[in-house]
Amino acid sequence: MRGLRRAVIRLVGLVRRRARERELTDEITSHLAMHVDDNIRRGLSPDEARRQARLTLGGLEAMKEAYRDQGTVPVVEHTVQDIRLALRQLIKSPGLAATAILVLALGMGGCLAVFGFVEAALLRPLPYAEPERLVDVMETNPQFPRSNLSYQDFRDWQSMNTVFSSLEVYRQRGHMLTTPGGSAMVPGMQVSGGFFRTLGIRPSLGRDFAAGESSVAGARVAIITHRTWRERFGSDPGVVGRSVTLSGESHTVVGVLPATFQFAPSEGGEFWTPIDATGGCLARRSCHSLDGIGRLKPGVTIAEANAAMVVIARQLERQYPDSNRGQGAVVGPLADVIVGDIRPTLWLLLGGAALLLGIACTNVVSLLLLRTESRRRELSVRLALGASRARIVRHFVTEAGVLVAIGAVLALLVADAGMRLMAGLIPTDMRATLPFLDGLGVNGAVVAGAFAVALVALGLFSLGPLLVHAGTDVRAGMAEGARGSSGQAWRRIGSKLVVVELATAMVLLAGAGLLGRSLYRLLNVELGFRPDHLAVVRVAAPGVRFNQPGAAERLALDVERKAASVPGVTAVGLTSVLPVSFNGNTTWLRFVGRAYNGEHNEANQRDVSPGYLSAIGARLIRGRYFTPAEDATKPKVAVINKALADLYYPNQDPVGQRVGDTSLTPASLTEIVGVVDNVREGALNDTVWPAIYLPIAQSPDTDFSVLVRTAQDPGPVVPALAAAMREVDADLGVFGEAVMETRIGSSPAAYLQRSSAWLVGAFAAVALILGVVGLYGVIAYSASQRTREMGVRIALGAGRATVYRLILREAGGLALVGIAVGLTGAVATATFMRKLLFDTPPWDVATLVTVAALLGSAALVASAIPARRAASVDPIDALRAE
Repeated sequence: MRGLRRAVIRLVGLVRRRARERELTDEITSHLAMHVDDNIRRGLSPDEARRQARLTLGGLEAMKEAYRDQGTVPVVEHTVQDIRLALRQLIKSPGLAATAILVLALGMGGCLAVFGFVEAALLRPLPYAEPERLVDVMETNPQFPRSNLSYQDFRDWQSMNTVFSSLEVYRQRGHMLTTPGGSAMVPGMQVSGGFFRTLGIRPSLGRDFAAGESSVAGARVAIITHRTWRERFGSDPGVVGRSVTLSGESHTVVGVLPATFQFAPSEGGEFWTPIDATGGCLARRSCHSLDGIGRLKPGVTIAEANAAMVVIARQLERQYPDSNRGQGAVVGPLADVIVGDIRPTLWLLLGGAALLLGIACTNVVSLLLLRTESRRRELSVRLALGASRARIVRHFVTEAGVLVAIGAVLALLVADAGMRLMAGLIPTDMRATLPFLDGLGVNGAVVAGAFAVALVALGLFSLGPLLVHAGTDVRAGMAEGARGSSGQAWRRIGSKLVVVELATAMVLLAGAGLLGRSLYRLLNVELGFRPDHLAVVRVAAPGVRFNQPGAAERLALDVERKAASVPGVTAVGLTSVLPVSFNGNTTWLRFVGRAYNGEHNEANQRDVSPGYLSAIGARLIRGRYFTPAEDATKPKVAVINKALADLYYPNQDPVGQRVGDTSLTPASLTEIVGVVDNVREGALNDTVWPAIYLPIAQSPDTDFSVLVRTAQDPGPVVPALAAAMREVDADLGVFGEAVMETRIGSSPAAYLQRSSAWLVGAFAAVALILGVVGLYGVIAYSASQRTREMGVRIALGAGRATVYRLILREAGGLALVGIAVGLTGAVATATFMRKLLFDTPPWDVATLVTVAALLGSAALVASAIPARRAASVDPIDALRAE
């Protein structure tokens, strides 16, 4: 109780500080008067009585301090005093304080903004039950490290495995949604029956899929997303049981997914339906179009599951040597599939932001050291008056803490704005593949990150001044003032900090330069066709009505004629897959007249109209293009690309040769009538694969893209082309309108390269400015400390050019050391980011030399001002000032 009472008294003392101070002064004055009276009664004179009383009581201020400590909590009171002093010091130097806070806020804010993306994409657990047990299960072959599953293989894997508690499949499948306003193409997914149960997701309304609902005989059902329920059905609680028409067939809505549900591979799929595997492609074991997802049994690791599935794949390969030759299995974390190709880019950006933060902190340390040097005499006086070293330490820590606290709060605001800006720059179609970025902003993880960075910054900002003044000699400090050895100490420490800043800036500049060069080469890669003056639109028709004999062929002809009638169109082509999309939709080829050992000769298959290759500007090397007469009633023909000809017909003319399926069935035999130069079918950064082009009239489809070449700017033609397509048939879905050059420029590969280059370039620009400003500060301060020396040199006959060179030599030396260290770090860093570089080596000499010259030139320009100022010193004024 006594301890509690004392604590209460001390806390009350903190609150009643002014009243307590008056009471303390009155009490000490009373005690002093009593001692004076006693001494006078003993016969002492009034002056001697007062002197003896003071000697008896001791130092009055020391007595007050002792009583204050007894009446308050000293640590708290001293901290409050230090905070007040720190704020007063910052107010006295508003320029320095504002600069330090701004630099810190920008550095921390940029780093936290990128960290917010990394946390959302890479660190946050997947929003499913026990996400660590969810894995991606796929096939693999020499050409596709991660290959789609066939439905027949999936069923065997499902029954033969012992490592999964459940194994399911899914695939993207768009639907034609019939609405009162007409047909609209909507994204969708087809999944096997237990897909949602494997994820641990339950519909918020209605039910999950039931057994038997994936067969033709079963009733057609659909589950919709919460967003679709809200936007298309007005959040109607009676939506369960309603019918919707998808691709010409009636489906009953049986459930609504939770509002929090997300699955990145669905790319915003609205309608989820069961997989119909009773006919079509999925009935063949060689048809690979599904992705697998599994839930590991408790205690089973990913490595164990992978080994078990490899064994099963080998068994199926022996059992089905024709379709499963070379088909393996691969199991990996589902998180890798969810995140996709964005992972290395995010780590790169976080590294660049961390380097920028390092430069910002270094700059602030430099500012604090410079300010502390100017206060050396003040600190010496405080020590001489009795302040303890611990008290000085607390002062430095508190002052740094105030700076860091203000900077961290502003950094959170900068981070929030930065995250919103970065999220807004993501194209809409890409945003659908990144649902984990929904709700991006300052959250608990970002605040925790800010706190961690603030602690590190606090340590750095406190440690610098402490190391400089740890051995401060009181008498020397009071004698030298703010010049002399203190200036030498600052120059030694400041020069090292500048080297660190310049080296870090060099790393960022080199990274930005390499990414910029990579982006240039990516956007100027050989496409094999002319993308200028091309407009594109995609057309899809309901399969029920257009699956009738001859309907698909007539649709293609009608679409082609209608597109050709659009004003400004000079050529029209149809294709099943647009160029610069992906390497896929492949077929297995067997060559007539050659030995065959069951190998899979894989090539991209594209179904195109007769005018397609000429419309896009593909170069014909041998043979001819298709003719309009080559329809389903004529012998099958094909045009191949140069890559296929070089691989399978080296030193041979392939025109006139025949290919077929792996069994060379008569219906599959196709004659090669032409060879075209390689058209880049895959992404910009993908290799060119062998490709075979087939007449769309001989392999008709109800889902294809229309390309038109225009005489003028294709932008205004795009809406007219889309409107014309809708006039062909009211049930057609028309979507994907774009200008080809814009589509290529905003493709995922180009976007990732561009965003990386721009963001790292922004970091590098800020780093360059901070590094050059830091160098300017060191050289300017060094020159100001050497004013007397420069005056003496000039007075003794040294030319001003000599002084100018002397200062520039000091700056050049620091710049050269920083650039040399930075070059080493740049090459090492670029080696780690080589996967992000397209056709650009990490040691690209031209880029490294260019950025080194840029940094060196900027450093010399920044040093020219203090050098010129030093060279213009008047020796008489300099000596008089000293």
